[in-house]
Amino acid sequence: MKLFQKLLIAPAALGLFSPIAAIANEINIGDVSGYSSSEEAQSINEFNAKEIAVTNSRIDGIEARLNNVEAGSFTETTKASFSADFAIGGVDGIDGNEAVTAGYGFQIDLNTSFTGSDSLDISIDAGNADDGNLDELDLNDNGDNLAVDGISYTFPLGDKATVFVGDNTPGSKLYNTACVYGGQTDVLDDCGAASSALDAEFGTSAGASFDFGDGFTAAIGYEGQGDSTSGLLTKEGTDAYGAQLTYTDDSYGASLTYANIESADDTTYWALNGYWTPESTGNVPSISVGYEWGDPDAGEETTQYFVGLQWDEIGPGTIGIALGNTGPIDDGAEETSMYELFYSYPINDGMTITPVFYTKEVADADDETGLLVKTSFRF
Repeated sequence: MKLFQKLLIAPAALGLFSPIAAIANEINIGDVSGYSSSEEAQSINEFNAKEIAVTNSRIDGIEARLNNVEAGSFTETTKASFSADFAIGGVDGIDGNEAVTAGYGFQIDLNTSFTGSDSLDISIDAGNADDGNLDELDLNDNGDNLAVDGISYTFPLGDKATVFVGDNTPGSKLYNTACVYGGQTDVLDDCGAASSALDAEFGTSAGASFDFGDGFTAAIGYEGQGDSTSGLLTKEGTDAYGAQLTYTDDSYGASLTYANIESADDTTYWALNGYWTPESTGNVPSISVGYEWGDPDAGEETTQYFVGLQWDEIGPGTIGIALGNTGPIDDGAEETSMYELFYSYPINDGMTITPVFYTKEVADADDETGLLVKTSFRF
């Protein structure tokens, strides 16, 4: 029996025992035993029958209340999924922070549908993986207390369009970037399109996607941050908006992404991504590539590239290897790159172990070399 049901039944049972005890006190056992006539015995039987009926009625009422509590705990259309990640590892090259450390991340995702085709999504998370050695795994690191990480509502608009509004949700929620590489490090998991992905989490967000058929889709997104003095979509506020056009087929796909992001220097970004997958998994890997360039109003233009290879069935697990820039590189600046290698091994349907090895070049400093192991639970 679930813990909250036990907690509910305990006071209910005490409430049931109280009237039974009171009934016992009101009946004089000696007097009852002295009854001998059939008329008196019949009276006792009628008396007991009435009291038993009252008691049974009270029990039925308690059961009804418990059933109502259990049935009303969640609506039938509400689903909850949970994930927990444990990580341990060390990084050579981070000054004063080369010890082996461990941390965790935890997340609850709640999804509710009101019409069968819409979705109210709430993400709640916690984690302490804010140590410098584990930052590359991009685990939750907002502390040991659960906090709402994002909330959004998605609904269809006609037969071809889908719309969402949210808070602390990426404006690219409905994007479909053409990449099939499952990156493990924070630098390489965005397939080289980090700046154009509208993932700044300014606050308020909205977007829409459109399905044109024959593999063609398009999406638009917006993020904004405003207050009482600087509203959304104003010069004083901070806004970012973008769009994406994607084509996907059974074995290949491509996407073109645009973004305009307000910052100290307003910057326009373009990103081109593509992938190819073999007809059958095995010795031949899938290939994902990405290239992004930025054009700020002032300052140097930037570029960033990415290449990732992934073998989906090597033994029971998946092998991935990727390389790319550590972020947007200014024209004329020293180019820094990052490499990663991982093997994701499923222990069972809900548990996966992933060792990750990476090397990260750092401008004007020693390179960082990390060996991390992440254990993920999904339930």
